[in-house]
Amino acid sequence: MRLQKTTLVYFICLIFIYGCSNGGSEESAKVPRTYQDVEKDFDAINFKTGINDISLSNFRGGKWDFRVIMPNVNLTNNPRPLIITLHGAAGGSPDAHKQTACYVETAYAGLNAIIISPNGYVNLWSEAVNQEQVLALVDLATKYLPVDKNKIVIEGYSNGGNGAWFFAETQPQIFSAAIPSASYYNTTNNGIGRLIKIPVYAIHGEKDALFPVVDVKRWVDATNASGSKVTLVIAPGLTHPEPCSYVNYMKGAAEWLVNDVWK
Repeated sequence: MRLQKTTLVYFICLIFIYGCSNGGSEESAKVPRTYQDVEKDFDAINFKTGINDISLSNFRGGKWDFRVIMPNVNLTNNPRPLIITLHGAAGGSPDAHKQTACYVETAYAGLNAIIISPNGYVNLWSEAVNQEQVLALVDLATKYLPVDKNKIVIEGYSNGGNGAWFFAETQPQIFSAAIPSASYYNTTNNGIGRLIKIPVYAIHGEKDALFPVVDVKRWVDATNASGSKVTLVIAPGLTHPEPCSYVNYMKGAAEWLVNDVWK
């Protein structure tokens, strides 16, 4: 499996190229906004403690729908961890990014982190349109919110877990760790494990019929043999379509971040 190695700098450069272009083509003529416009709009948002559901017009004539959860702490000179959480396949539901209460909010409450949950609609997280969204939201958050740039985490469930693996592999200069749950991401080429440069805490249900744990374990063993630091936690009895049942294992991932990754 070959992966395109993109960086935040690369995508932000593309954002400026497309957002600022006046090249005269029909496509560019349809672009009414620039990335600078998006930045101004994000900076103008009055984020309150708790849940903020945002719809932000992007620079391609579309929008990004996402949730920002702000911790109830004094943020003055107190940069917080940033957790980007990616939802599972939701058939394009406009509310997919709002399904955070039963596991994400509960699992990471002790970290007092800023949590951003984007809506990927019908696209995979590895597709260019969602890479652009995720990387732009990280860029905006680190510029305009009190984020500790050394504590940025990518996490997700099911399809979102696959996305967490993808960003862990392709964006190690941005994310300090990844937490994929109930995911299915082949980390090998011809049976040889690819190196994942950041630590990963993978959680998987023992009874997951959609994504067999035997395959996940084989891929984890292969990437670890190549030098990766992947912890695989197998949840006894858990199946695939029950994300809320994974919350205690995700709390273990939060402890792992504090005790092993950020210490």
